[in-house]
Amino acid sequence: MATNKAKAAKAPPASASKPAPKVRMLILGAGSMAATHVREFQSDPRVEVIGACDVDPARTREFCKRFGLPDAYRDLDEALARGAFDAAANVTPDAVHHPTTMKLLAAGKHVFCEKPLAETHPLAMEMTEAAEKAGLVNMVNLTYRNVAQLEKARAMVRAGEIGRLRHVEASYRQSWLVGSHWGDWKTEPRWLWRLSETHGSRGVLGDVGIHVLDFAGHGAGEEIVDVQARLKTFDKAPGGRIGDYPLDANDGVAMTVAFSGGAIGVVHASRFMTGYANTLRLHLFGDRGAIELEHGSAWTTLRACTGDDVHNLAWRDVPAEPVPTNYRKFVDAIVKGGTGDPSFRRAADLQKLIDACYA
Repeated sequence: MATNKAKAAKAPPASASKPAPKVRMLILGAGSMAATHVREFQSDPRVEVIGACDVDPARTREFCKRFGLPDAYRDLDEALARGAFDAAANVTPDAVHHPTTMKLLAAGKHVFCEKPLAETHPLAMEMTEAAEKAGLVNMVNLTYRNVAQLEKARAMVRAGEIGRLRHVEASYRQSWLVGSHWGDWKTEPRWLWRLSETHGSRGVLGDVGIHVLDFAGHGAGEEIVDVQARLKTFDKAPGGRIGDYPLDANDGVAMTVAFSGGAIGVVHASRFMTGYANTLRLHLFGDRGAIELEHGSAWTTLRACTGDDVHNLAWRDVPAEPVPTNYRKFVDAIVKGGTGDPSFRRAADLQKLIDACYA
């Protein structure tokens, strides 16, 4: 008697999971900081850096060859005409941030912009509102957000470990007008332009003011709501100029500030802080403890005086876990959704404080 054998059901072939499409990134600019951007983004497997553009075509070609980028564009207009990218790192000079970013936003591109966002608060707000209206990821590369100890200090303050914040001290220390560790500023245009308003510089305040203000406010976990400032330009050469460079940009700034929670503080920056190449310091004093943070080119220290230690003035080292870089956070926001932090709005708020210092 013949029997029918049931045929085993054949499982459908497993569908191969498709890898998520990569974020296609354009590098706008081909200078030394642009090199940092391309290295950081190329290290992220979710990103494909598709090309670069710069005002100097020869420099663009050399830059693209150096980093293996397929497309060297003549300018941003050509890159936008091709449209083969999703986001851009804007590493152009300060005065160019606004017009180039506005073009990128109008074309629907996410933007990761170098600091400062713009030269003035009104321009920064125009960029902010355009990005928010378009629903695009927008971030400013305030590089000291990459410092794990800064995030740890902020968390400690917000957790109440030093009690109510009462006083803040913050400084940005450079000394390249004193030492030759970065070259001879008297003969090198890359330094001379930073000392000349005629050549587009807004001095040490315009260069690093946004960094030290964000360092202070972010670390304190509070907003700076009021600022008064004294700017100083020191005599550095006979007649106040070297060649075509009037040396009229500010070399130092000292600010008194007030915080949203009632604390007061002092924030200062200078290029005459002898013995320091590029160092930020932050001191946070509460009514039940204190925190000290120092971040230099090759080291970072974080200490706290809390609990019973406040009575014998003892300080202890505080460990900090690594934090994602701004570059990675920008890609995270594109891939996972979000606006990114520090955002254009954060940078615009800081620019408002800087504008007040000049006023």
